[in-house]
Amino acid sequence: MTENIIELRGIHKVYGGDNVVLDKFNLDIKKNEFLTLLGPSGCGKTTLLKIIAGFEQADAGSVIFEGKEINDLPPNERHVNTVFQKYSLFPHMNVYENVAFGLKIKKVPKDEIDKKVKEVLKLVALEGFENRAIDSLSGGQQQRIAIARAVVNEPKVLLLDEPLGALDLKLRQEMQVELKRIQKKLGITFIFVTHDQEEALSMSDTIVVLNKGKIQQMGNPVDIYNEPKNAFVAKFIGESNILPGVMLEDFRVVFADREFECVDKGFEKNEEIEVVIRPEDIKMVKPENGMIVGKVTSVIFKGVHYEIELEENGRTWLLHNTRYAEVGTELGIDIYPEDIHIMKKVEIEAGEDDEN
Repeated sequence: MTENIIELRGIHKVYGGDNVVLDKFNLDIKKNEFLTLLGPSGCGKTTLLKIIAGFEQADAGSVIFEGKEINDLPPNERHVNTVFQKYSLFPHMNVYENVAFGLKIKKVPKDEIDKKVKEVLKLVALEGFENRAIDSLSGGQQQRIAIARAVVNEPKVLLLDEPLGALDLKLRQEMQVELKRIQKKLGITFIFVTHDQEEALSMSDTIVVLNKGKIQQMGNPVDIYNEPKNAFVAKFIGESNILPGVMLEDFRVVFADREFECVDKGFEKNEEIEVVIRPEDIKMVKPENGMIVGKVTSVIFKGVHYEIELEENGRTWLLHNTRYAEVGTELGIDIYPEDIHIMKKVEIEAGEDDEN
């Protein structure tokens, strides 16, 4: 079993007297994993990162690092480094001086600094950039320098607070691949904070979905996407059709005014539940062959698929399909048992708009 490097026990943080940002929060973070804290603004993910780094103190609870509580350790004595969205590079220093800064503070010998800086610049694919000015670099290159400066000190954990947020879409996608490559090469723990589901799904070993200071679901990207635990997770991770329903018995469910076969079990008979169906899992068929028939009200081309809205008996269905459908026409849809995901009916409020 993989050993934990960080254990968070009962972490509680309140701002302004009544704004509970982290609510008796517990989490185990394993060695060498890429863990992502994912959630809307205000859910507590950045505050959690600051508490791990030592930039903020929790009102209650313990931060345990390799079996020892580090609540009272200052940031510079913790084996963690942080990369922020604003890279905080020193504009008056060149690339070499930026990367070497932490090593010089530690009074590492010059020949060892030279060796480490060259190694880490090779790691981030910026060999030969030692003498370049910071303001001559692109956003992606600056981000790599910020990562190099953090990892050259050989932290056991690297904290990344929305580091891709300032990059354009294409560069952000490229850097997702780069970050995962760097993490695997270094073999250290990355804790990555984002509100971007694509970033979380593409890079993470483990995703922790947060809302209002609590964990809504934790797991690998495939399980989080395919088996959301509640409506909040289903809405936040990808697009979903979420409908009220009743679980008649194991493998039988009623929603959208008809009975369906499903693959879920373990619910009470006639229990009220919620059904999640991903848009890409709905099959388009001729109206006479459809389980459900509706009228196409909107079609938007998304590059690799069409986003189709279908109105049916007061409900709006969202479909993703490579086939085109004409607005105003009737369309049938089929839903296979394995594409129907049953969730407990739980009311969860959305997160606040302001970041904490």
